[in-house]
Amino acid sequence: MIMWSSTLFALALAAGLGAENPPAPANSLAIPRLERPPALENFLGMRPAGAVEHSMARVDGLIQRQPRDGAPASQRTEVYLGYDDEKLYVVFVCFDSEPGKIRARRVKREQIPGDDMVEIYLDTFQDERRAYVFAANPLGIQADAMWSEALGELDDSFDTYWDSSGRLTDAGYVVWLAIPFQSLRFPAAQVQSWGILLDRIIPRANEWSSWPHATARIDGLMNQSGRLTGLEGVTGGRNIRVIPYASFRAYRSLDTRDTAAVRFVDDPAEPRLGLDAKYVFRDALVLDLTLNPDFAEVESDEPQSTVNRRFEVYFPEKRPFFLENADLFQTPIDLVFTRRIADPLLGVRVTGKLGPYTLAALVADDRAPGRTVPEHDPRAGARAWFGVLRASRDILTQSSLGISYTQRAFDGGVNRVAGLDGRLKLNDNWSADLQAVWSWTREPDGARRDGTAQKLRLERNGRHLEYWLDFWDISPGFSSLAGFVPRTDVRQASQFVAYYFRPERTLVSWQPGFWCDLVWDHDGSWLERTYNPLIFFNFTGQSYLAAGWMATRERLRPEDYPALPEPREYGYDYLILSGGTEALSQLTASVMIYAGGALNYVPPEGTGPYVARWLYGRFRAELKPTSSVRIDNRYIFSRLAERRTGAEIFTQHILRSGWYWQATRELSFRLITQYETLTADAARTRLEPTKRLNADFLLAYQLNPWTALYAGIASNYQNLELIASEPTGDSLLRSGGRLLNDSRQLFIKYSQLLRL
Repeated sequence: MIMWSSTLFALALAAGLGAENPPAPANSLAIPRLERPPALENFLGMRPAGAVEHSMARVDGLIQRQPRDGAPASQRTEVYLGYDDEKLYVVFVCFDSEPGKIRARRVKREQIPGDDMVEIYLDTFQDERRAYVFAANPLGIQADAMWSEALGELDDSFDTYWDSSGRLTDAGYVVWLAIPFQSLRFPAAQVQSWGILLDRIIPRANEWSSWPHATARIDGLMNQSGRLTGLEGVTGGRNIRVIPYASFRAYRSLDTRDTAAVRFVDDPAEPRLGLDAKYVFRDALVLDLTLNPDFAEVESDEPQSTVNRRFEVYFPEKRPFFLENADLFQTPIDLVFTRRIADPLLGVRVTGKLGPYTLAALVADDRAPGRTVPEHDPRAGARAWFGVLRASRDILTQSSLGISYTQRAFDGGVNRVAGLDGRLKLNDNWSADLQAVWSWTREPDGARRDGTAQKLRLERNGRHLEYWLDFWDISPGFSSLAGFVPRTDVRQASQFVAYYFRPERTLVSWQPGFWCDLVWDHDGSWLERTYNPLIFFNFTGQSYLAAGWMATRERLRPEDYPALPEPREYGYDYLILSGGTEALSQLTASVMIYAGGALNYVPPEGTGPYVARWLYGRFRAELKPTSSVRIDNRYIFSRLAERRTGAEIFTQHILRSGWYWQATRELSFRLITQYETLTADAARTRLEPTKRLNADFLLAYQLNPWTALYAGIASNYQNLELIASEPTGDSLLRSGGRLLNDSRQLFIKYSQLLRL
């Protein structure tokens, strides 16, 4: 009743408040076809010169979105555009009254956030739903991404081929971009009309300005974009890319598949060949193929504390094959979590758009289930198979209806999930996302279970008032083995509201907010009640401070913990403090602290959870001593102790240090080390004391995202000890302090982009 009353209230509020401001009329920009391409050198005088002096379309008068929405940009920017048969050319001429304060680092591709930056958004289907984003810092270092209106965020996993260069001048800087039409997807039409947004970011002033003006009073960006015209007779042409790779590795690692017969396995020279391929047809649909992919060069996951967690912890995908167009697979309920496909041999994807229809399909195998069981297990060598289909149709304005289907099959068992979803853009500020899905699961032993899940999200975004409401209903029998749904048999209602006050001075904005979460099961019994008032302050120099108080009541049942003879209720609360700054160009720092109460979810066997004293800290300090060196240090501390005596239950430390040196635009070096230690009292928790140390070094020579040479060394140590046991073999035991080198490898990989 509370949930549906809240929903009706929110819908009434949406209808009553309406949009904060009506959108401005669309701006149109006609660009000319050029007889010869422009060069960076033509603009180093901060104006076009030579053959391009009067040949390109010109844009100026950028308007701030933040911090002063609607005010002219603090620094003048002129943008020049044109095209030829193969490429779109964009030149940003960026004036700066304090050129010595411009932030520009020579870093690896995609690592430019925090620098001064220019961007162009291209909505090539002019559907106000997605856009290509091409960005560069004042030295021309690239970053590209896809903007999703539905998610309201950038997907920086997107990579494509394009050219850029940049140079600092006495009056500011100039950035030159050349974007091949072959790298874009757009309708197969003689005359093109695209959405366009041009923007400039000045981090020292927290400033983001754009043409046309994209006000924060309206939810979305591409619904406020301009119209790019003048493009005629352009095509991606024949667009086939083949990226073969060859790699070599020498390794030694501990085989723990059979815990009663642990042994080391090694290979002094293991060669490996693989292939990625991409075929674009009708300039709009993309077929991606991967065969025996190798991800050795992908950076390891960011550190997270996973101890004393009741539910699975989410780690984001980082592997390139699964990342491009990943947003096309996303739905309100996370039914596609590609990290479930741990070790594929073959993967095929089709993604793209034809008219109002968007399509995303994926088929892949996974060798991991058959490689993580002992060799004598009947499942050894077997593969799991995944299939995903997602299709949607645009309706009305920035709205859509979609269907989805996922399947995972292994060892005679199969899990299928099918559903319907929709996104409705209610007005300039309000939107709603809905989804209903059904699952059918057959276990390898023949047992069957079915279930359903639904989600509703109502959201308001604006310059001052933000609000969202989530409602989940996941039945006990629901299962999504291809997705990320860590909890079932719940009905959950979450709401958040915040109001932004904007002084737009040293204090740019501040906002009080309130979040609450109510969870109950399908028998109607409540499980959790959480209330979280908070306040956030945003200052110039990309600095912030925040504080909040979290109060939780939790109800655990015997089915959650068999040691509980009957349901038991717990109450605890904790304080949250956080802050961060990028005011200095050489330093990025942040801190988050939780202090108060928490449940001990891993008590000794035979006992139930209980409330304990909790202290958690997460710290980061990223140093940039030179324009090409970055040192990223992170530290996580977590301690649980008895409330009355203060006696330790467990203490965890995680320290990670990453050293990055971009020697040239193509050549880079990376060294990452991470040390983790967990001490635990066996009388108070069943956690085992652990120590881990790992390090990896990578040299990369990267001409583009696909043509690259990598060489790396990785090694891992744990407090393990091999204990001889006859007749089967060795077994493992946690040692007191001695570290065992349980895995190490050296690898070399070369990949080459072939454009056919």
